[in-house]
Parts: sequence; C-alpha cells; structure tokens
Amino acid sequence: MPKPQPKPIDPAELPQLARDTMASAKFPVLASIDGDQPRVRPVSPVRTDGFTVYVANLRMYHKTQEIAANPKVELCYTDEQHNQVRITAVAEVVTDRPLLEEIWNANALMRQYLGSLENPMLIVYRLKPTQVRYMREWALEYHEVVLG
Repeated sequence: MPKPQPKPIDPAELPQLARDTMASAKFPVLASIDGDQPRVRPVSPVRTDGFTVYVANLRMYHKTQEIAANPKVELCYTDEQHNQVRITAVAEVVTDRPLLEEIWNANALMRQYLGSLENPMLIVYRLKPTQVRYMREWALEYHEVVLG
C-alpha cells in the first residue's frame, strides 16, 4: 500500500484550517500535569475567541489542583478526518465579571447545571495560547500557526 500523500498547505490558510478543525471537533482533550504524571480528559469549551479557549470547571475536580500547581496545559482537537490542532497554553482563572456574565448567558447547560453564576464551585479558565500547531491527517508534520 502506498504511503498517503497529504495535500500541501498554504501558510496563509493555516489559521482558518485550524479554526475549522476546532469547530468541527468541538470537544478537545485537555492535558495537565499531576505532579510528574500527565493527565488528559475531554472538555467542553464554553467560549472560544480565536485560539483563546475558555473552559468551565468545578473546584472539586482534581484538575483544579493540577492547574493551580502548574498552569501550563495543552488542548488537542481532532476532527473526523483526523486533522489536529494542538494549543499549548497557560491557564488563568477568569475574574472579569462582564466576561463571566457573557459566558454564563451564552451557556444554557452551565446555567441549568450550576444554577447561579455565584455558585462557589464554578471556575472558568482562560487558556491563553503560547503555541498553536496544525496537522493534516497522516501528514506526520505539524505546521506552526502564527499567533496575531
């Protein structure tokens, strides 16, 4: 069987290819560090601004302790065609009230599950990208997406 030949990628198209993959994949996997042990879990972003991703969390979840100890995280989106977007980021707790209200008002499931924005269990993380990489299925080569 011949090796698949991926289509060439125009660097100018990388940001849109990455955003399209993120939109198609919907549910990325979040990696964090628990001491010296990597941990991954699927997450459901509550907002995405370009390559800055917001994730809601509950204080009782173990990833809260992991992120507090080491805020360096990575998200990996994989769509049905196996295209990937990997976002290396630093997680920070969102405290900006107007932004939290926008996120809250746009997420019916969050409102139903948590009842109130004042729920003390709620944390929203902003994952600020330091690197974004895109790989087309079977290309076996990541392309850097320039952050603007």
